[in-house]
Amino acid sequence: MSTATQEGLAQREPFEQQHEQTVRQEIETFRIKAEAFMAGEITEDQFRPFRLKHGIYGQRQPGVQMVRVKVPSGLMTATQLEQFARIADEFGGGKGHLTTRQNIQYHFVPLTRVPDLMHLLADAGLTSREACYNTVRNVTCCEWAGIARDEVFDVRPYAHRVAYAFLRKDLTGDLPRKFKIAFDGCRGHDCIAAAINDIGLRAAIRDGRRGFRMTIGGGLGPLPIESQLLDEFVPEERLLNKCEAVIRVFNKYGNRKNKNLARLKFVMRDRGFAWLSEQIEKEYADILANGGIEWPEIVPEGFGGYQSSPQPLGNGALLPVVQPNHSGNADYDVWLKSNIREQKQPGYATAIVRIDQGNLTGAQLRGLARIAATAGDGLVRTTIAQNLVLAYLPLGRLPQVYAALEELGLAESGAGQIADVVTCPGAYSCNLALTKSMNLGAALEATVRTYDDPQVKHLSIKVSGCPNACGQHWIGDFGFYGNARKIDGKEVPYYQMLLGGGHDEQGMMRFGLAVQSIPARLAPAAVTRVLDHFLANRAAGETFRQYAMRFKVETFRELTRDLAKPAELFPEIYQDWGDTEVYSLQLGRGECAA
Repeated sequence: MSTATQEGLAQREPFEQQHEQTVRQEIETFRIKAEAFMAGEITEDQFRPFRLKHGIYGQRQPGVQMVRVKVPSGLMTATQLEQFARIADEFGGGKGHLTTRQNIQYHFVPLTRVPDLMHLLADAGLTSREACYNTVRNVTCCEWAGIARDEVFDVRPYAHRVAYAFLRKDLTGDLPRKFKIAFDGCRGHDCIAAAINDIGLRAAIRDGRRGFRMTIGGGLGPLPIESQLLDEFVPEERLLNKCEAVIRVFNKYGNRKNKNLARLKFVMRDRGFAWLSEQIEKEYADILANGGIEWPEIVPEGFGGYQSSPQPLGNGALLPVVQPNHSGNADYDVWLKSNIREQKQPGYATAIVRIDQGNLTGAQLRGLARIAATAGDGLVRTTIAQNLVLAYLPLGRLPQVYAALEELGLAESGAGQIADVVTCPGAYSCNLALTKSMNLGAALEATVRTYDDPQVKHLSIKVSGCPNACGQHWIGDFGFYGNARKIDGKEVPYYQMLLGGGHDEQGMMRFGLAVQSIPARLAPAAVTRVLDHFLANRAAGETFRQYAMRFKVETFRELTRDLAKPAELFPEIYQDWGDTEVYSLQLGRGECAA
């Protein structure tokens, strides 16, 4: 063992011990508080902020919680995935759910069992701490970091350290509202939707120095706002300082009286970008002069998938490569084309594992961990599209990987295509949701599967159960969010349809055009009409957004007018997708707004 390695281990051991002690103490403090709440010694209003800061949400179902687990930078080890499988089986009814911010969450967990679940997370270096509430949320990161052929540099170490720097800090633990940070290292395209974050960071190199292009003030919700460029280049050594300066300004000037107007984007809208930039520069100067939050030299084992001793990879080109259309298995060939990317590391590929609306069973989680450990680099990456990525798969082993995924029911092709629908959980569990978005997602998936046109296949559908945009409906080619209306005095589940969201031809993030609300049961018919109109009327080389902008909202309103106000009613129109009973609007106190 080298002297440097010995010194590193000597530094890490006390750090890990202190971190472990902190985590275990806070879990037991949570247990004491939860027991006091259940005994009636503290009120719900007293317990709620404490509970939320630990990543524990209430559900519309009484007596159970949703537990959200942070996955910093979207990266986890195979061992952690195995632990997620155990938690799913023992606490989550056999299921886990991937979110659009690279978290994993569990539903229907009794409050009495939450501390034991937290300890299992801690056993694997995981935490639910500050996965919700008015905090710096999970720091997201491009899933191609470290492996993309067009990468500027690997941003994962920076994402890990920024995430850890802002965890359990006084400044970031009680902000006016939540705060989101995203890292992207790819050249020329926005993999992580950085523009919808409070801080978006894109890797850049200037004069041989590493740094980041920083945007601020983005966000979705009922009123989406595009981010603005704060700095063309923040050198790597000043990254944490500049991020802290932005958070300080938000902490000072965010609206603490009205949480619906509390995000950084509203500070920017109300006071102006020039004013906001000036205040950030003042805070930045103060940090440089007087100090601020320190840049961590070490992150805990397993934090953001960090491994102090990663497994050896070997040679990715040991076995012959099977080319598409030559395997004799048509399904495998389609999967190769849609779900496989070759890495910048010769001989290796990544596989996008398509996860139906982010829902996984314990057996699937366990099986994916086994594949990552035996065929890949021992790591699994989550995506904001609710899929998983397995990296460092030797090209010659892809047939075996496909067979293993097929056994798990996870060999579906078409990752990132129109039938790969993104949804939030909706009224399955959320207090704020008006509709069962996952069930609509399944109906839309069945509808669009029939389209073979290549351009249609590469469109996207994103669905939320309410206007708060947890399903990121504003940035889908087709976006839907739940609402409710009355027909003949009876409540009917509806969805507002949006068209043309996503990146424009310059790579800038754009929000969809609001067309009109459609009854839930008729939303698939609306998608069919728009797609058929697109195929019949698109111009050569025209993107779907360009098509939507050219025909304008009025065209699509007229195209779906009879669906919005149907002349002939049928019993199912009064039912949400997946329901047999008549729809009834039910709302609780919101805790999960985007």
